[in-house]
Amino acid sequence: MPNSFDLSLTPGFRERLKMATSRTRSWLARRSALRAALDCLPQGIVLLDRDGRYVHWNPRYAEIYKGSADLFAVGRRLEDTLRAGVARGHYPEAIGREGEWLAGRMAAIRNPAGQTEQQLADGRWILIDERQTRDGGYVGIRVDITERKKRETSFRILFDDNPVPMVVLKSETDAVLAANRMAIDVFGDPAGHLIGVSLADLSADDADTELIAPDGAVVEHRFRDRAGTVLEMQVYARPHVFEGEDAILVALFDVTERNRAKAEAAYLAHHDPLTGLANRAYLHLRLRERLGRDQCEPTAVLLVDLDHFKAVNDTLGHHAGDHLLQEVARRLVSALGPGDFAARLGGDEFVIVTRFDHLRALRATIDALLDRLHEPLFLDGSDVCPQASVGIAIGPADGAEPDLLLRNADLALYRAKAEGRGTYRFFEAEMDDTLRRRRALELELRAALETGDLTVHYQPLVDLASGTVTSLEALVRWHHPERGAIPPSDFIPLAEETNLIGRVGEHVLRQACRDAVAWPGHIRVAVNLSPLQFRSGTLFATVDRILAETGLHPARLELEITEALLLERTEQVLSTLHALRALGVRIAMDDFGTGYSSLSYLRSFPFDKIKIDQSFIRDLALDKEAVAIVRAIIHLGSSLGMKVTAEGIEDPSAAAILSESGCHEGQGYHFSRPRPQSDVLGLLAADGAARAIRAPLGA
Repeated sequence: MPNSFDLSLTPGFRERLKMATSRTRSWLARRSALRAALDCLPQGIVLLDRDGRYVHWNPRYAEIYKGSADLFAVGRRLEDTLRAGVARGHYPEAIGREGEWLAGRMAAIRNPAGQTEQQLADGRWILIDERQTRDGGYVGIRVDITERKKRETSFRILFDDNPVPMVVLKSETDAVLAANRMAIDVFGDPAGHLIGVSLADLSADDADTELIAPDGAVVEHRFRDRAGTVLEMQVYARPHVFEGEDAILVALFDVTERNRAKAEAAYLAHHDPLTGLANRAYLHLRLRERLGRDQCEPTAVLLVDLDHFKAVNDTLGHHAGDHLLQEVARRLVSALGPGDFAARLGGDEFVIVTRFDHLRALRATIDALLDRLHEPLFLDGSDVCPQASVGIAIGPADGAEPDLLLRNADLALYRAKAEGRGTYRFFEAEMDDTLRRRRALELELRAALETGDLTVHYQPLVDLASGTVTSLEALVRWHHPERGAIPPSDFIPLAEETNLIGRVGEHVLRQACRDAVAWPGHIRVAVNLSPLQFRSGTLFATVDRILAETGLHPARLELEITEALLLERTEQVLSTLHALRALGVRIAMDDFGTGYSSLSYLRSFPFDKIKIDQSFIRDLALDKEAVAIVRAIIHLGSSLGMKVTAEGIEDPSAAAILSESGCHEGQGYHFSRPRPQSDVLGLLAADGAARAIRAPLGA
């Protein structure tokens, strides 16, 4: 009889056993799959039961703590594992006493509270994420965050000690989450607070200005520092993770000084540093814009040039000259109307660009401008009366391009100066023809220097007491093969303006010395010098070389200079004159009496001779005042040990008055016209030379 308690044989029991076995196998399979999945995770995973015993851990967990399997054996209490780990040096030593650390860790496990960070004994950092399970157990996740901590440490070092103000902003509100020392120094309040402040609160720009470009581009804004000073700063912004949340890292580069320097450089590139007016480059730019925009509206270009400005520099010094230029600039600016502008081309040349409705109004504007410019002023202890000449060209009629307008205004200015200075002239087409003729004459003068068309004639200087020739003055002549004789008054100023005077002067000096060698030994030759020849710095060397080349004794050479040279009164001029005197060359002052300070010039250098200008001699027989002046000059020269020569003697009565007054020498048509070298040789060779040159005029 079967046992009634043997339930395993009943069909119902077997079925239930089969179902239970199947569920167990299914659970075991799921647990196995879960463990396999946990074992593959890159994070360390640990499971504890409600009593704090190990249920499972994956290999990454053991790897993080560098522990062997016996430390984490299933069923082992966590507290025992922690003690063993401390003993083996796996856990931090700097946590404190072992008991306190263990108690803290166990309390954290019993009451999990999210994420914490932990540094292990070997320096690695671990992120611990702890959660309680539904049955009172514990699940823990371990992540090695050592590299992240290194990056954060590097960031803090670069951030905190960076000399550039840097802040970390909340992505949503732009509020400051962190600020480095420099940012606090620049923008913080007196207590050094900056956290929580919005970047917009520091801005000096409009409230709606976008301080951070959405595409990460560098932008430039103005901010106020803690003292209220406005700083121009470039804003560099990049996405950043700060303490686990999305943020924005912002660097603020102060470019205030750089921008100021750039602005100053841009200003200097377009303005004259002495007067603050536009310079030549900026004038061209603005004039081109004006001409392109207002073709239908006439634009006048006024080229203003100061008259006798060099005399101010020479007599009062360059400092006074600079003050005068600045005052002229102020006067020009004060005369500008709406839309007008002024520029300085350099030296004493200025330009005004102005619009006008009709020519009468433009003339009134120019008259008022000249009146304003000609007002006297007190300059460095002296009264100065400035004077200016103006040349005017009108666009687009006189030119649609800046260069052409300025060129034509310059031609008009040239005409104004030639016709008396202190006035103005408008450009006329014939001026262009004059310029072309002048240019052609310049080219022909250059050719004449090469071909030998420039010759030298000589006019005798006669001893008024004996009637004998003492010297001859060399005078350059140009006989053009097509134009005939071209007077020196036409080509000498041209030579000076085109820097050909040095070559012309050297040619005359060489020819005169070469010719004089053939004269009797007591006859000297006089050669005129241009003030421009002194500026080259080579005059003494040229004279010395030519004397050596020709064999003329230095005492037979007399160099004539004008008062215009002594207006410069530079050390170079005086040292050159003294060097020539030391060489044995005689120095004469020509055209005496026509300057402003003749007496003072006689004190500046010991001249051998003074030549009374012909303007005093021409009407000597009819003008008692002229006689008085001439006699005074003769007495002055004699008292200073200087010979006195009268120029421009054309009649015997003048010669007689001069002789009676004690004048030493005479020169003029009364004695002889300038003659070529062939005539001079015959004149000097004749026994009655003095009587021959008294022949009637034209003989």
